[in-house]
Amino acid sequence: MTALAARRRHPLATAILVMIGLIVTGVLYAAATSGKAAAAVSAADEIEAGKKLFLANCSTCHGLNAEGRRNAPSLVGVGAAAVDFQVGTGRMPMAATGPQAPKVSPVRYTQDEIKAMAAYVASLGPGPAIPSAEDVDPAKGDVAMGSLIFRTNCAMCHNFAGKGGALTRGKYAAGLEGVTPEHIYEAMVTGPQSMPVFTDQTISPENKRDIIAFLQSVEEAPAPGGLSLGSFGPVTEGLVAWLAGLGLLVGCAVWLGAKSS
Repeated sequence: MTALAARRRHPLATAILVMIGLIVTGVLYAAATSGKAAAAVSAADEIEAGKKLFLANCSTCHGLNAEGRRNAPSLVGVGAAAVDFQVGTGRMPMAATGPQAPKVSPVRYTQDEIKAMAAYVASLGPGPAIPSAEDVDPAKGDVAMGSLIFRTNCAMCHNFAGKGGALTRGKYAAGLEGVTPEHIYEAMVTGPQSMPVFTDQTISPENKRDIIAFLQSVEEAPAPGGLSLGSFGPVTEGLVAWLAGLGLLVGCAVWLGAKSS
């Protein structure tokens, strides 16, 4: 027992215990931080790749530092959502100057390239981020609430069924059929073209999801009143009524003329 106790108090025992403690601490710290370091390196690489794509394809109009030039706006502070919407729908880069950038299909860039350019622009200044899958999940939205909010804030331009409509000076509100939930959300938070920006204070993220749920229900559900007539409201409805009424009057006139003769 005396010899065992003496070995426990040996000066090397303390040094060995300290060394073991340091090794264990180092291994645990490396394991905890390796994932973060890899993510940081990956993000930096993505930003660098996005910068190269930006300089090659966007800097002619938006400037080498995205400061804006040649009637193209500055992109500092627009956020990743604006890039994902504009480039992801094919509106940018514009093929020709016009009052409004039209949606183009197919899109010129892959999703990875769009994500890289969005990451680069997001690194220039804070702005709206690309929404998560939960933010745009229509299954979690309230269709009735979305219908109310859409009619109050959006229908005057996009039509009550999201078919789109004409604006002034050659501009127009785009139709919303076939638009992905992500792009609908991004349009609300970035305000492309003539569209106003709907911040979270104006329309909450939950209500934005309600609008997405409503638009999906309109696209999936059949017309509840029979023939939709394009869902353009009183324009087509009035035309049909006019033609039907005029046809009825002409038929009556012919019938009366034939009867009198």
